[in-house]
Amino acid sequence: MSESKIQELTLEDVMGDRFGRYSKSIIQERALPDIRDGLKPVQRRILFAMNKDGNTYDKGFRKSAKSVGNVMGNFHPHGDSSIYEALVRMSQDWKLRAPLIEMHGNNGSMDGDPPAAMRYTEARLSKIAGLMLQDIDKKTVEMVLNFDDTEYEPTVLPARIPNLLVNGATGISAGYATDIPPHNLAEVVDALIYLLSHHDATLEQLMDFIPAPDFPTGGIIQGIDGIKKAYQTGRGRIVVRAKTNIEELRGGKSQINVTEIPYEVNKAQLVKRIDEMRIMKKVEGIAEVRDETDRNGLSIAIELKREANAQGILNFLFKNTDLQINYNFNMVAIDHKRPERVGLKRFLEAYLAFQKEIITKRTKFDLDKAQTRLHIVAGLIKALSILDQVIATIRASKNRKDAKQNLITQYAFTEPQAEAIVTLQLYRLTNTDVTELEDEQARLEKDIAGFKAILGDDRKLAQVVKKELLQVKKQFGDARKTRVEEQVQELKIDTEVLVPDEDVVVLVSHDGYIKRSSTRSYSASDTDDNGLKEDDYPILLAKSNTLSHLFLFTNRGHLIYRPVHEIADARWKDTGEHISQTIGLADDERIIKAMTFDDLEKESGTFLMATNDGYIKQTAFKDYLPGRNYKKHPSTYIKLKQETSVVLNVTYYRPNSVNQTVLLMSYTGLALRFDLAEVPTNGARTAGVKSMNLRDDDCVVNMALCDEGDNIALITTRGAYKEMKLEEIPTTSRARKGVLILRELKTNPHRVADFIDYPASFEGALEIITDRPIIQDVLTNDHPLGSRYSNGSFVLDTDTQGLPISLRRKLLQLVV
Repeated sequence: MSESKIQELTLEDVMGDRFGRYSKSIIQERALPDIRDGLKPVQRRILFAMNKDGNTYDKGFRKSAKSVGNVMGNFHPHGDSSIYEALVRMSQDWKLRAPLIEMHGNNGSMDGDPPAAMRYTEARLSKIAGLMLQDIDKKTVEMVLNFDDTEYEPTVLPARIPNLLVNGATGISAGYATDIPPHNLAEVVDALIYLLSHHDATLEQLMDFIPAPDFPTGGIIQGIDGIKKAYQTGRGRIVVRAKTNIEELRGGKSQINVTEIPYEVNKAQLVKRIDEMRIMKKVEGIAEVRDETDRNGLSIAIELKREANAQGILNFLFKNTDLQINYNFNMVAIDHKRPERVGLKRFLEAYLAFQKEIITKRTKFDLDKAQTRLHIVAGLIKALSILDQVIATIRASKNRKDAKQNLITQYAFTEPQAEAIVTLQLYRLTNTDVTELEDEQARLEKDIAGFKAILGDDRKLAQVVKKELLQVKKQFGDARKTRVEEQVQELKIDTEVLVPDEDVVVLVSHDGYIKRSSTRSYSASDTDDNGLKEDDYPILLAKSNTLSHLFLFTNRGHLIYRPVHEIADARWKDTGEHISQTIGLADDERIIKAMTFDDLEKESGTFLMATNDGYIKQTAFKDYLPGRNYKKHPSTYIKLKQETSVVLNVTYYRPNSVNQTVLLMSYTGLALRFDLAEVPTNGARTAGVKSMNLRDDDCVVNMALCDEGDNIALITTRGAYKEMKLEEIPTTSRARKGVLILRELKTNPHRVADFIDYPASFEGALEIITDRPIIQDVLTNDHPLGSRYSNGSFVLDTDTQGLPISLRRKLLQLVV
């Protein structure tokens, strides 16, 4: 019985061994290019097979299917689709700087269209591809057996052009990937020639010749530092953007013309993306997007609306579409059978070393051939000098073999010379001129001396490399297509570009609902039909603009910022969105003040705020500018001293020449008035300074910024309303107790619920809001101005209507 062949192996060992071998195979034999010829195996096999079949630039085109079949049957036993895709890519002039294949028929497009099937297209090697294969028949590269040992194929092509840098490469294998951008052939040749005579050249010196990649699609490269890093280490990032210009049209309109797009960007997808932004109104001002590309070149027209900000829209498109992309260098190639990430200088050095090796092998081949021929020519010259004897000897010989032997024995010819003599056809003897042979002999001797000089002197070898590189540059070099800019432009996008300039009505409610409505929706509805619940009411109702900014201040010291255009757009009859949908508020937290501002940059005022525990603060507007995380996190606008502390009011002060004073009132009926100048300006996260000297059982109820000549209205906790002149309260200093403004009663005394200041000329209505809530109007003209010591007159039944909590001016119908 035979022994069992079953092996017991761990899964880790089996997977490690199998995957290791698979990885080695796809790294070396599939996905990564060779540093010498810049080709992957499938590309090399396509070029070699087409060249072998005579499918070259100086012959007619042949069906692509024939070339693919030859490659698949003889050298590359994989799917025909992968071979055809590689063949097509080598023909696409928007992918390669110097296409190696010429194609008739549809070979795809920049729009991502697939090529026609290989049975329809025709292909042949391009003229420059001939240089990739030049001298391959002179034993310049190693030839190995193919997959079925029936033919030989090269391990590398002679590559008389620096293909890896000129055409670049892209590929993904196991654990390795490569992204090498295309470069300008003339620039690469200049750098190679410089390096040939300056072995210690620095990267900066080489970059004088090769400043950056040169993409076949043109465009603009930005960021010299990124290029330098990539050329130094093999990895780096640059910005590539489209070439554009802004054209003025009739009627105040303008148009952005795109004439070149970044490398490997799908043009159709780019146009579609820009048009989607127009439809979705992600950017305001685009009227139409057209792809006007034709046989004359690429052209995308972005027509703008009248008076649109063309540069702002272009910046937005650069930032949000593939009109500008980041290109990441990852220069990995197979160097001495190992995948290596290498810099620019190493690429150039490897190519030069390879070319020296190719020329050395070619020269040796030519030398051997010339020496062999010289030997034959010397024999023929000798034979002609004794022609009659040679003929007689041959005639006297028994056969060809005997004739050769007799020539060798009698006249000291060598075996090859004797073979050449007996092979010579008889008619050649009649017109063979010894002078021609002697000229050939001299020419051969000169060639042999030249070959030996190249092989024996590195400088002469370098001269040959240089001469042939210059010939390549002269024949195939062209101008740079991609422009290079040193710095990456910072893209600043104005809000006006993103948001339509539209007048709206903004509402913020006591319970925290916010919305914006179009002026048309507001005008078409009843003002009171605002979508709020019965126990909710507006604390801000203002005409604003989508380009404006909303600040919301809570009683717990938090500031919530919203650009008006980001507020939920709702009909006037709808409720809107609650602020807690985006930012969480504490259970006892509510919005106490809402303000809108047109321009954050132009505001130069200060915010004034006061707390119930007797602190006041003034902070510059610029300290409250929104940060990056404003959507999810509120900022702190004041530091509260205690858990029970709350902010009572926030007002905005714009510097002016009018003398303004701060007025505070306490719950027990004390009022304190002092100059605004007594309140220092502090930072955002400070608590401020003492505003009022309070007793333990007292607290501040409100704060106001008053003008000289104003009147004061207050409402008490018992529902009494009182008006008085501001001048009744003397101006003193901050942090005092203040003066009494209510007559003290022994039983059930009046306490201040809230107060408001208003101009003496004001003749409108004030609103008293209770905790039910019930809103009751009070006309200022219906009540005479009282003295400082009066308690006013009752206007509210607290038993049926609730306790008053707020006094404010009535929100009037907006004129929109």
